Amino acid sequence: MKKLGKRIFTFLLITGFLSITSVFGQQAPQFTQYRNAQMFSNAGFAGMGPGICVNGIVRQQWSGFKDIDGNMVAPQTFLVSIDSPIKILHGGAGLSIVQDKLGFEDNTIVQLAYSFHLELSSGVLGIGAGLNLTNRNIDFSQFKPVVDGDPVLLSAKQGDMLIDANLGFFYRGDNDLYFGLGAKNLFESHGKNFSTSDRVIQYNTDRTLYLTAGYQFQMPGHPDFEIHPSLLIQSDFASTQYNLSAVVNYKNKFWGGVNYRFQESVGLIVGVRFRDFQVAYSYDVNTMFLGVPGSHEVSLNYCFKIKADKTKTSYKNTRFL
Repeated sequence: MKKLGKRIFTFLLITGFLSITSVFGQQAPQFTQYRNAQMFSNAGFAGMGPGICVNGIVRQQWSGFKDIDGNMVAPQTFLVSIDSPIKILHGGAGLSIVQDKLGFEDNTIVQLAYSFHLELSSGVLGIGAGLNLTNRNIDFSQFKPVVDGDPVLLSAKQGDMLIDANLGFFYRGDNDLYFGLGAKNLFESHGKNFSTSDRVIQYNTDRTLYLTAGYQFQMPGHPDFEIHPSLLIQSDFASTQYNLSAVVNYKNKFWGGVNYRFQESVGLIVGVRFRDFQVAYSYDVNTMFLGVPGSHEVSLNYCFKIKADKTKTSYKNTRFL
């Protein structure tokens, strides 16, 4: 099964990189705990939390997977985001930094976002826009072409900086319902050209849509338990990924649940909260039956409010002396 997995990975590399002979796009990172990555996927989410919120996610997909030469080529993703409501701007602002590694490809993504918060009778609608900076590097010297001297491949490490824009709408209702629609890399920007012996290769960003929704309600007869069903649909128009999740929360301190990624994996999720800090772990069991290892994911979250000084201060006016 291990040899079969290596063959599959080699096949994916060949089909994913060699079949696209003129443009190299980027596949968006995926998270099992996607509810903690809203700042990354939807610019409208900025400042929708209870205060200043810092999130971190570390994902090791197909943990321990190696290529035929023993190189660690399993996808790895690191996400850090921070966002906060800003009253003077009538909304919120946020920053996300992602390092996404896939085999011999390394992407560093920096996102800035602003969201205008529109007060509605039933909740708040965040209308957001942002800037997306992607630094992409691919080490072509590590690839093993089927034919020596393949003219399609470059022979050295190549990189480029791509700039694009994001847009998002996120609604949070007073009845614990939320839904959002985010679009990343709206312009599908193209980078500089890299020439090989018989063609020109160019990096580009892939336009990706994120549709998410969720609800929170108490378990009938058991007010200490809350159930949080949610979904995420992620699509770059070439492929679409469906996630369905259900999490049971006990007294807002402990939770456990499951995420199903359609035709790919089943993820088990557990977490704990201590005051304003929470930590969660998930493990994905692959359902593709191809000998691919499971995936680990750790999520950290800390939210706090800046408390204003409420100390009473007396002022004297010379007019009343």
